[in-house]
Amino acid sequence: MTTPPGITRPDWAAVIAEHAVEDATAQRLIGQLAAVEVSSLAFCRLLERWARGEPDPSTPGRRQAALRRAADRVETALAGLEQPLGRYLLELEADSAEGRSWFGEPSRAELVDWEPVLNRAGVSVEPHRIAAAYLELAVLVRALEGLSATVQWQSTLDRGSLWAGLFDLRENLLGRALDDLRAIAA
Repeated sequence: MTTPPGITRPDWAAVIAEHAVEDATAQRLIGQLAAVEVSSLAFCRLLERWARGEPDPSTPGRRQAALRRAADRVETALAGLEQPLGRYLLELEADSAEGRSWFGEPSRAELVDWEPVLNRAGVSVEPHRIAAAYLELAVLVRALEGLSATVQWQSTLDRGSLWAGLFDLRENLLGRALDDLRAIAA
């Protein structure tokens, strides 16, 4: 699959393209997964700035609105991921789903008590929803970085492992995390 001139693909996209049955399905998945990655990074970085005590935006009302917009962007990207991801998984259909998932578990760095941060920022949202959404999105970003490292180190990832990781991604993000983001964006 070729990338149009002037458009850069993330390194992890090579793994998805390599195992694709249909190029069009892979292109849709890569585009939507890239949108999820970008919006997830923005959401997490917003919260991390507040955790460091950086009051940006400058007022509680603007911070509340910024959080809602960031959650809405991730929610929109995730909602658009469901169809291309489901189609890609169906096409990929690993002969055995016994591959090792590249979609990891949370690390200690991703387990944060957001209540004091949100209180200090003057943002009114349920901290458990922020904690759950941040956790899932941070794990996603880390997992995609791992896939990129696979490409950069010229390692291989078998079909079964790719399928297992994408299945885990779907299970983790398109259920409860999506619900939490909808509640935050509301």
